[in-house]
Amino acid sequence: VQLQASGGGLVQAGDSLRLSCAASGYIFVNYGMAWFRQAPGKEREFIAHISGTGGSTYYADSVKGRFTISRDNAKNTVYLQINSLKAEDTAVYYCARRTINYALESLNSYGDWGQGTQVTVSS
Repeated sequence: VQLQASGGGLVQAGDSLRLSCAASGYIFVNYGMAWFRQAPGKEREFIAHISGTGGSTYYADSVKGRFTISRDNAKNTVYLQINSLKAEDTAVYYCARRTINYALESLNSYGDWGQGTQVTVSS
């Protein structure tokens, strides 16, 4: 299993960004996928989850309205669209494959992780 996150960078406050996570090594549609982020000195936090078919999404309250998770099962890729970026969105963003049926927000639900992509927002 490989998860390759990309799309991060240095952006201005108010900009938008789309992160991508390309998956390989397993049947993509069979697994829910999630995005997490980790800011310097903080714990990794849940952002959003999407079901295998893409028909169901779930977001952390802190990102509702600005973040959108989606997936393209033909391309084995999951996306995270971030609008109206803020300085507090600065973090390393990780994609993950849900392999255990614990809570969607729980790190322990995810057995495979991408390497992370850095998002830095300047104000």
